[in-house]
Amino acid sequence: MSSEEKLTTLSNTTFVRPARFYLSGFSNMPHAKYYYVFLCFVYIMTVLGNSFLLSVIYLVKTLHTPKYIIVFNLALTDLCGSTALIPKVLDTFLFDRRYILYEACLSYMFFVYLFGCVQSWTLVTMAYDRFIAICFPLRYHSIVTKRSVVAMLLFSWGFVMSFFATMVGFLNRLSFCGSLVIGSFFCDHGPVYRLACNDISYNYITGLIAFLVFSCIPLMLIIITYVVISISLSRTTSKDERLRALKTCTSHLILVAVFFLPYVSTNVAALTSYIHPNARIINASLTHTIPSLINPIIYSLKTEEVIMTNAFKTVCKRDLRIQ
Repeated sequence: MSSEEKLTTLSNTTFVRPARFYLSGFSNMPHAKYYYVFLCFVYIMTVLGNSFLLSVIYLVKTLHTPKYIIVFNLALTDLCGSTALIPKVLDTFLFDRRYILYEACLSYMFFVYLFGCVQSWTLVTMAYDRFIAICFPLRYHSIVTKRSVVAMLLFSWGFVMSFFATMVGFLNRLSFCGSLVIGSFFCDHGPVYRLACNDISYNYITGLIAFLVFSCIPLMLIIITYVVISISLSRTTSKDERLRALKTCTSHLILVAVFFLPYVSTNVAALTSYIHPNARIINASLTHTIPSLINPIIYSLKTEEVIMTNAFKTVCKRDLRIQ
């Protein structure tokens, strides 16, 4: 047997599971710590904004509607997603603890992707809510019920959890016999599976499916929904009615733009041209964090119920009565 055949046989029979990985983060970027301090500020504001929004929706009975069940789910995924990502990023790079245990890395990846992708399908559920409200206003309350909305949201949670459990399972079958340096700011799927020595075809396919199912398809469904809404509104004779209907969609459209456009454009640019690793890390980290910060602000200031005023007064009056 030749030396090349021996090496091939060894690589096929030897399975190497590392004790830990190393997160590289930014490469030769001056004053990088200031960026992590900025992320810390973003996280604090995200926690405050989403916690307040969750509290208001829970406490104010008039907001216990299908629409605000969806908003509640969005705020929950924002809060959990930011908590899954940012504290670990700060601990890793501000305190220079870049080594991460193998099992912790896979768990880290699972939760970051879980909350981000549930958020993506929550925005689709919001689009469905707006579609029924505008195109079938008389049947809205019979179609969009609390039970139907909860069923849709639970299905999205179950589907996303199953998918990413499978994706992480495929990673667990890989052998890492070379470099253990992950070229990202967290345990990102692509940079991790590319470190493996054995067949990564399943991982490449699941990564591609994840991009299609949790980014491209939701965005396409939302676009199609709004095309149908636009056609329906064009048949409305009253200009005031059209403006009123469009006003109810502005919050959702802003959320969609903030969430999908940076992520999809970054991935398309990465596939079609070269992006510097530092620029990719900044784009990815802002894509994971800024929508979670902006969402509660948009839904507090842009909805017709004006949560920050009427609902806040209701909560304050309730607290005063209790005291």
